[in-house]
Amino acid sequence: MSARNFISTAQLLVILIFFISSFFHVNALTSSVKNGREATEVIIGGGGDVPPIAPAYPPYSYSPPPQEPLCPLPPPPPEPLCPPPMPPPPPPEPLCPPPMPPPPPPPPKPPKIPNPPKRSPPPPTPNYLLASAISVIKRFRKTITSDPSGITKTWVGNGICKDPTKYIGFVCNNNKVVAVNFNGRNFKGNPLSLKDFINGIPTLEIFHSNSNNFTGEIPNNISTQNIPNLFELDLSNNKYVGFFPKAVLGATRLTYLDLRFNQIEGPVDPQVFTLDLDILFLNNNCFSGKIPENLGRTAALYLTLANNKFIGEIPKSIGHAKGNLLEVVFFNNQLTGCLPYEIGMLKLASVFDASKNKLTGPIPQSFGCLQQMEVMDLSHNQLYGEVPETLCKISSLEELTLKYNYFTQIGPECRKLLEENVLDIGMNCIIDLENQRKPEECETFFLQKRNCRDMKSLSYVPCKIHDFSSRNNSSGRAHTGDARTRSTAYAALKKPHH
Repeated sequence: MSARNFISTAQLLVILIFFISSFFHVNALTSSVKNGREATEVIIGGGGDVPPIAPAYPPYSYSPPPQEPLCPLPPPPPEPLCPPPMPPPPPPEPLCPPPMPPPPPPPPKPPKIPNPPKRSPPPPTPNYLLASAISVIKRFRKTITSDPSGITKTWVGNGICKDPTKYIGFVCNNNKVVAVNFNGRNFKGNPLSLKDFINGIPTLEIFHSNSNNFTGEIPNNISTQNIPNLFELDLSNNKYVGFFPKAVLGATRLTYLDLRFNQIEGPVDPQVFTLDLDILFLNNNCFSGKIPENLGRTAALYLTLANNKFIGEIPKSIGHAKGNLLEVVFFNNQLTGCLPYEIGMLKLASVFDASKNKLTGPIPQSFGCLQQMEVMDLSHNQLYGEVPETLCKISSLEELTLKYNYFTQIGPECRKLLEENVLDIGMNCIIDLENQRKPEECETFFLQKRNCRDMKSLSYVPCKIHDFSSRNNSSGRAHTGDARTRSTAYAALKKPHH
């Protein structure tokens, strides 16, 4: 065979192999529809009934053209009619950064060892206190220009607590100066003042200096802080001026306060009625204004507000002093209004004097409860009506003075007191008694309308009067005035030593 024929035969053989290969390839695609896994294995050379045929040329020498799919591909999804919504905007940035987390708590501190308490300075020794007192006394002596009794001549040396002939007017106890008594010495100075004297002796317990010529205002350093144990203060019958001395309110341990017979003016400080006093004498000054409403808070046994310029009514709170008040004197002021029934609650009182004022109205029936009463003086007022029989039955009465009022009637019990010279009811409007006001004067008085604000209270009786013993009518006692003489409050109305 010639070379040309050999080449032609070879070309035909290649073409034949190509067609056979194409045929098997089409069959493999058809079978893949029926059995995808088996067709795949045929293509990659595994599985099926027909063994794989090795290609005549390497795989990269020929790439068959892509075959059209047997079934058409699904159409693409339609374009949306509206564009999809925009995603929500991100949240706005906070104006302030978020707070930082709190720092962890600090570790507990170890317990602090307390400092030892500070020791208070030791009290001054008696020698130091005496030396200081002597220095103060000698300085005060230089301010005295007149000493009628000559006691300042004894204020020399250092034997204040050793020699009784030295330092007359001063009293010692336990080597300390505890009392000063200048009563009635009639010192004079230019000026004579207690400033820097009384507070210069902090051990004082009693200070009496009545009836001298101390002037100016009462020193403002009289207090418990400066004189811690001061419990008696008598500055009466001097020439003190100004307003109520608030300095004495700081002396909280006072039990005796005597400011009478000076020239102190203005209202009384209500705080004075909160002090734990036994005796409070404010009479014979120039005090004015109303009596403080807390009058009943006083702890005093003896109270005198006489001979001042007080106005207004007697406070109803006076009844709260029923457990302590023994004697009270409002004599010679300018008090008005009616007598409060609360006065009848003073079950311990033996002296009540509201004479020489402008009080009006009837005497309250509660006055029959004053079963310890010895002296009652309501004279020189504008009281009227009938004198209560219960008042006249009080067995302890020694003096009942109702003169210079406008009473119109007394009963049998009160008439018995007339016979005993216990009752003085002259210059009233009782028709059948002697020594009464003229009818014209009584008529003029009753033409003016006078009423108490609480008339019902005047008939209130805060006790069981029938439980009290009746007055001993057969005693035949005569009015002697001894009760007034014995009275502590009335004694305060007398000027001290001249």
